[in-house]
This record gives sequence, C-alpha cells and structure tokens, in this order.
Amino acid sequence: MPSSLSRPHVCLALALVAALSCQTTFAAPPKGSPEHIAAVTGNIDERAVRSNAARTADWPAYGLDYAETRHSKLAEINAGNVGKLGLAWTYNLESTRGVEATPLVVDGIMYVTASWSVVHAVDVRTGKRLWSYDPKVPREYAQKGCCDVVNRGVALYKGKVFVGTFDGRLVALDAATGKPVWEKDTVEDRTRPYTVTGAPRVIKGKVIIGNGGAEYGVRGYLTAYDAETGEQKWRWYTVPGDPSKPFENEAMAKAAKTWDPAGQWWVTGGGGTAWNSITYDPELNLMYVGTGNGSPWNHRKRSPAGGDNLYLASIVALNPDTGEYVWHYQETPGDNWDYTSVQDMILTDLTLDGRKRKVILHAPKNGFFFVIDRTNGKFISAKPFTEVNWATGYDKHGRPIETPLARSREAFDSVPGPFGGHNWHAMSFNPKTGLAYFPVQNVPINLAEDKDWRFNENKPGQPQSGTGWNTGMLVNTQPPKSKAFGRLVAWDPVKQKEAWRQEYASPWNGGTLTTAGNLVFAGTADGRFAAYSADKGEKLWEAPIGVGMVAPPVTYEVDGRQYVSIAVGWGGVFGQFQRATDKHDLGRVYTFALGAEKPLPVVPAYPLGELISGVKYDPAHIAEGTRLYVSNCVFCHGVPGVDKGGNIPNLGYVPSRDIANLADFVFNGPFVKKGMPDFTGKLSADDVEKIKAFIQGTADAIRPKP
Repeated sequence: MPSSLSRPHVCLALALVAALSCQTTFAAPPKGSPEHIAAVTGNIDERAVRSNAARTADWPAYGLDYAETRHSKLAEINAGNVGKLGLAWTYNLESTRGVEATPLVVDGIMYVTASWSVVHAVDVRTGKRLWSYDPKVPREYAQKGCCDVVNRGVALYKGKVFVGTFDGRLVALDAATGKPVWEKDTVEDRTRPYTVTGAPRVIKGKVIIGNGGAEYGVRGYLTAYDAETGEQKWRWYTVPGDPSKPFENEAMAKAAKTWDPAGQWWVTGGGGTAWNSITYDPELNLMYVGTGNGSPWNHRKRSPAGGDNLYLASIVALNPDTGEYVWHYQETPGDNWDYTSVQDMILTDLTLDGRKRKVILHAPKNGFFFVIDRTNGKFISAKPFTEVNWATGYDKHGRPIETPLARSREAFDSVPGPFGGHNWHAMSFNPKTGLAYFPVQNVPINLAEDKDWRFNENKPGQPQSGTGWNTGMLVNTQPPKSKAFGRLVAWDPVKQKEAWRQEYASPWNGGTLTTAGNLVFAGTADGRFAAYSADKGEKLWEAPIGVGMVAPPVTYEVDGRQYVSIAVGWGGVFGQFQRATDKHDLGRVYTFALGAEKPLPVVPAYPLGELISGVKYDPAHIAEGTRLYVSNCVFCHGVPGVDKGGNIPNLGYVPSRDIANLADFVFNGPFVKKGMPDFTGKLSADDVEKIKAFIQGTADAIRPKP
C-alpha cells in the first residue's frame, strides 16, 4: 500500500521525533525519598559490596568490606586538615542504654541501631529521621542477657534491612519504609535464654546470624536464612549435642571426642555462642566465624577429665553455600576464663618470610594477637598484645604454653580477665601502614573455682545466679592485685609487636576506623572522640563529646563531601555499672565534616546523689546480704558506693528512701518496664532486708570518717 508521505518527509518526521525524544527528561526522585532509597538500596548485593571496596564511597556492610578491614580509601579528611573537622549534625537515638552499632550508609541514607534493637533510618544530608522501627522486645527479657540490651547493627541487601532482635528474632525490613517484610524466630529452644546482639551478615543471598547466652547455659549455633523469603537454609552448631542422639555431622562427632561426658555438657549447653564476628572471602568461598566461651566458664565442671572442648574459643571456616565445616583453629583449648574468640577478624594478605600469605588477623580476649592462614587454618604466629598470666606463649604447633596458675583451684588474678584484653570493640587495619588498631584493656578480676556449683542452682554468693548465670566460678573473693587500664594500640602483625600506643583514662573504649588520609579515629570511655596519625599515633584532633563511646566510627562520601559518624551511648557489660565521665545523655549519632560548625550538644551531668545514709539495718545481716547481693545485683549495679554507676545506677547513691523501701522496687517494681528483673518468688522479704543491710553497711564502711 503506497504511503501518503514521500521518503524525504518520512525522514524529516523521524528526525523531529528523535529530537523531541532527546529533549525529554525524567526527573530523578528527590534524595531521601522512598523512591530514591528503594533505588540505591535495591542495588546492594555482593557485586556492589565488592565494587564499593575499590573507593569506599559508601559503608554498605558491617566491617565496610567483606574482609572487614574498616579501612576507608577516602582522603578528603586527612592528617593535614583533620583539625578543621567540625560537627555537621547530631541525631537523637532516644535510648538510655548501651549503643554499640556500626552505622551503614548508602548514598546518604544511614541505618543505625540503638538499644533494644530499635532501627533508625537517617538522611545524612539533613540529619533528619526517615523512619524508625521498634521490634518491641519485651523489657523483662533483659535479664536473659549478660551484657546490656545492645545491638551492633544491621545488614543491607537488595532493598531490605536485616536486624537481629535482643529476644532472638531476625527481622527483614523494607529499606525505604521500615515496614517488616518477614520475621523468623532464630531460637530453637525457648526454654533456654538465647539473645541476639550482633549484626547479621549477608553472604551469597543468605542472612547469617548467631546468638548469645553462654553464661546462662545454651548451645551455640549459626543459622543462614534466605534473604528474600526468610527460609532457613542451614544451621551449624559450634559444640556437640546430646551424645545419646546422632550427631548432626562429622564435625560434631569429632568435637564430642574432646569433651568428657561426665560433665553432661549437653545439659549445661556447652556454650560456644557465635555472637559477633563473621567474615567472608569470596575468592576462597569461605566464611569465618569466631566462637565463644564455655558454659559454664569452669573447665573442670564442664568437662571433668579435661579435653580441648571443640569448637569453643575458635575460628571456624564454613562453606557459606551449605554451612559445612571446612577447618578450625582453636585459640584457647579447654577455655577456663571466658576467653571468647568472637572479636573482629580481619582478612588481608601479608608477606611473611618472603612469601605472600592469605591470613586472618585476630586479637581475641585471651591477650594474644594471632596471624592464621585463612586458606587452611594453619597457625602462623601469636604474640601477647597485653599483659598475660595464663600462658607464656604458643608453641610451633599453635598450642598455648600454660602457666601453673592458669587452672588453679584457688583464687587467682585472671589477666586478662573475663572482660578480655580486647573485647568486641572493632579493630581496623591500614594496608599502607601495615598496622592493626584496636583498644586494649585490663579490668581486674579475681577468679576462684566454685566447688558447690550445680547447673541452674541459685546459691547466695554465686555470681548473678539469681538471674540465671552459670559460671562455675567465684568472682573477687579476694581483691584483685592487677591494675585497671585502657589504651589504643597500633600492632604490626608481621613483626608481631606494638608500633605505638595511646594511653586511655579507663578500660572499655570504643572501636576504631582507619583511612587513606593517614588517620585513625576512635572514641574513648572518658568522652573524647579523637583522630590520630595512623603511622605515628600523634593525636591530631579531638571533640569533647562528654559521654563514653564504645561503638566504632564510620566514614563515607555524600555528594562529594566526606563525613565521619559515630553512634554514642555508654553501656555494655562494663558500662552498666562503671563509667569514666561525669556526664550522662541519651544515645546520639554525631556526624562531622570539614568546615562544619554546629555547636556540640550540652550534655547534662550524671545524676549521682549523695552516699546513702540513715537506712535502718541489722549489722548481723551484712554477711548474708553480701552473698545475696552478689547473686542478684552486682553485675548490673556494681558495688554500693565503691563503683559510681554506669547506665544503671549504683545503689549506694540513690535516694535513701529508695533503699529503705527496697521491696517496692524488687518485687514487680516500676523499673521492670525498663528491664529490671522482677524478683517475686526468687527473693523473700527477709532476703531484701539482708540486701538492704549490705548496701547501707557498705556505704557506712566506706564513708569518710570525721
């Protein structure tokens, strides 16, 4: 059929259409809008995380990259200009307990958690809230966790945000709206007090999460869920189960040979909880998990005939596709001191003895810095990064050379103690300097074998047994002789020696971030956020936050500008009853940039009252009251009048009328809604009178005499 247009006319018409098409534009969605968030977070997958590692403009994963180096390649902020860093904005997390989270940031959208597992989405460009999600953790669940109602952060993958809740759920949220997409209960046995405080990781489309609870008597495991549907894909246990039943796999059968059945470890749980560190090597297709302490702590109670007790206090390599065991290296065989190996692991390549090696860098609780071959788990080296009295070193086979003191049945100073020479506070590694940066500490603790310990029995004098702890150890029956300290250490993993250090005012300092700008950032227990030169350790900048910091900072770029953010909120197991500042504030995110000039918030004084006086008591009750206090109160409230309180008040400084009417608080009192246990049915009225005698008697004993 002939056309009504000639060929030249058709060509002209097509040219006009093409020209009009070229002039047609579609406006990009506004930054921070749900459409923008959906677009930028929907692109986050394995390829995006690996691609981001080339320049690190975003912070899309817990440790920044799969190797969890926490080393940013941004250098707009550097050692030459960091002195011009100023506050851009703060964001109120509305929390009063510990904040341990690493914020994730993608194209100016930040995801950060507060205490009680509450998730916040923040627009970095404005510092304003986009949405928040509260998983409504029952406040009475707080007594089932050893170490504050904390959360270390979220994972992000293909438009979803994943958070583990303190009461053991895994929740997938829509990254744009904060609405739940799916939810799974990760706790396989609700008769056991499991918690989740760690950040999930997403590996090959699977959300990986472990759990906590070894102090209470649980069996550790790691679970993988399909990121899209929440379907459970695999579960790997860290310690063997009941030997009267078939073991789940060959790894568990192998582990069982290293435990003594006389201890009935399957009754006490065994422990080994994987509550923090997980890393991944895409090239080797291996994921690495750090495992926790034994349950109970006391090796003789757990496994009377001895044995290494696999896979406690170990680094374990698994196949992420199936969860199958590949190899392990046990850092603390037969753990007896709460020496978890869940501290952050960093994957890097080092030249050792002229040979390039794929290694894991690790500074766990036990005080030794480890370099391990990550291809096969072979031991390379281990040297003490702090004072250590349980071992003199490691032999060529990678086994510790223990001292006679280490397994004493009598009271002994444990150095490091259960708080660890280095705890969960994040480590970073700078490939240019070749140094790892992490906070080192000593919290003096004296341990003694509890000869009367029985699982889940609550006897006065057994540490926190009234709230479910099972340590098999007595704590501070004698005053510890070691000294408390905190420091920031730069460690050379090739030379296995300290390169430099900065002394801190107290233990329990925050994790670290290092950058290509020759910087190391870290917050301190005494309320200072500081930057140091990465090569020499010179302090170059400091912001007086006023409140102690335990979380690690992050850095990222938005619209061509580099920012540094840190989530602040004092807490954790040490921070519940101790502090190093005279300030107290709600949790906040602080964000800094060059040339920013916002004033720092005015932080109120810590509400420390006068030492209590005038509460009537019978001095004959002090001794029994001491034992009752140790079993029910000490790990939260500290020693009355001696400690000064953390995010939980010290009972030596509350109003005297509160102690006079202590029963009103102990039995279904007003603070149960904030996480305090209800001791109804656990303590009697007479028990409360004895605890009152200990509190007031201790205050009277330490009161300065005229």
